[in-house]
Amino acid sequence: MVFLKDLKFTWKFAKNSKKYLVMYIICSIISIIISILIPILSAKIIVNLTNNEFKQLILITIVIFIVENIRNIVHYFQRHNSNILFRETYINLQTELGKEILKLENKVIDNNGTGVFIQRLTNDTSKLSDIFPMLIGYITNIITDIGIFGAIFIISKPVFIYLIFSTSIMYLIERKRVKLRNENDKRYRKLSERASSFVGEMIRGIRDIKMLNSEESFSNELHKKVLNLNTERYKMNKVDRNYTLYGGFCLDLNDLLLILLLVFLIYNKFLTITSALVINNYSKGVTNVVSWIGDLLERTKDFSLSVDRIREIMYGSEYTKEKFGIRHLDKINGDFEFRNVSFSYDKNKILNDMSFKINANKTVAFVGKSGAGKSTVFSLLCKFYDVDDGEILIDGININELDKESIRGNITIINQSPYIFNLSIKDNLRLVKPNITDREIKKVCKTACLHDFIMSLPDKYDTIVGEGGVNLSGGQKQRLAIARALAQKTEIILFDEATSALDNETQKEIQEAINNMKGEYTILIIAHRFSTILNSDKIMFIDNGKIAAEGTHEELIKKSPGYKILYESELKKEN
Repeated sequence: MVFLKDLKFTWKFAKNSKKYLVMYIICSIISIIISILIPILSAKIIVNLTNNEFKQLILITIVIFIVENIRNIVHYFQRHNSNILFRETYINLQTELGKEILKLENKVIDNNGTGVFIQRLTNDTSKLSDIFPMLIGYITNIITDIGIFGAIFIISKPVFIYLIFSTSIMYLIERKRVKLRNENDKRYRKLSERASSFVGEMIRGIRDIKMLNSEESFSNELHKKVLNLNTERYKMNKVDRNYTLYGGFCLDLNDLLLILLLVFLIYNKFLTITSALVINNYSKGVTNVVSWIGDLLERTKDFSLSVDRIREIMYGSEYTKEKFGIRHLDKINGDFEFRNVSFSYDKNKILNDMSFKINANKTVAFVGKSGAGKSTVFSLLCKFYDVDDGEILIDGININELDKESIRGNITIINQSPYIFNLSIKDNLRLVKPNITDREIKKVCKTACLHDFIMSLPDKYDTIVGEGGVNLSGGQKQRLAIARALAQKTEIILFDEATSALDNETQKEIQEAINNMKGEYTILIIAHRFSTILNSDKIMFIDNGKIAAEGTHEELIKKSPGYKILYESELKKEN
């Protein structure tokens, strides 16, 4: 059975909380017993009241008071154990799913947008975490009501047959409602993911939106997505409204027919008034069984849908994971080579049989027209994407043989807009090296030409930089990213257009930071500003996805017409 398989999947994340589940079940059993007893005791109150048996009445009232308070205490411990069970399952699920999301290939993230993963990491994990207490709660209520059916069967078989017939009709109506609602829910979740992705992008790009004066366009697009989302929500609610109307009518009709049946049985001496009172007290529980079953069907289908959505990310072929080798290098020298590498993205050929070699501790620049494939070289070197043909070697070893730590632990990319986390400067550096000392922090910041600026701040290294480093200038973010790379102690540092959006003065500071690292690291630079790369040990000129020429600046000016044209055109722009 699919549902049992889904439960088994979820139990992997809850099994450490087994004792809380056992306690919850024990509390539920006590609750069942009390729920069956209370209507019987309540009926005795009415009988004693009508017969003027006041001593018995007081005694029964005290008993009910005690039993009800026992139920309150039991409910307290039920909620306590339920909350712990939910919390532990939720933590384990979110942590594990978060790990799986971080393993996804970059192209999967590119193609799906962030909303897909945010929704599944928050909403779907919540639905799974609640399943065990929810399921036991519903089963408790259903068992209680089935017990009531048994009691009614003993009291009056005609009433029992009638209630079986009436609840069966109401169950069929409820089942139809759940089926229709579940179909709408699938569409709703897809639309919710799209809307969430769009909102995330809009918030992250809010400054650009304002600068482009595009607020109205984005507002219109947001309105369209929210409209589609809430139209689907309206359809779901419409199903609930319609079937609540049908079900409400059936419940009211059931109450009417039940009273008529009880009157008929009493009139014909088939039933005593006391028994009729007990049945009447039980009757609401009997009709509630349909609601419990309907809700249970809805929640289990909702649960199974969430399990499918989480499984898709964890194990699905659509959400492919990054693949690494098993060979580990604690520390690399920094030599690497591209051998006949070809790469396409969305069927667009970007690199075409590219080959080059770079020695450790050299500073090498890559230049070429926009779209020539410069940034792609960096992405492939970091194994963000896999090559179509050819091979990439680090220290003479194929990159596909190396484990993730050997690659990502030895290479850092600093791009045009490095992401700085909403933490203190010190904590941003501790993200890459948790045990970094204050002395090491100051050392890397001095090398990155950032220390003097930090010391001018009121909170110095404890200054919170804001979301995305909003409290820092572009140059300060670049230098903090350089300090972060130095703290990580990677052997290869890649600068991807790191100075293109900076003013000349800030560019000089970044250049000074790069010069401080020369000779100790393999440094690769992509830059439109030729002033930042003229002193490189080697310059690679990329054209049509290949290395068209390589050498120093002076050598390329003499031997490469394409490089000379690019240099002169960029020189005019800089002037």
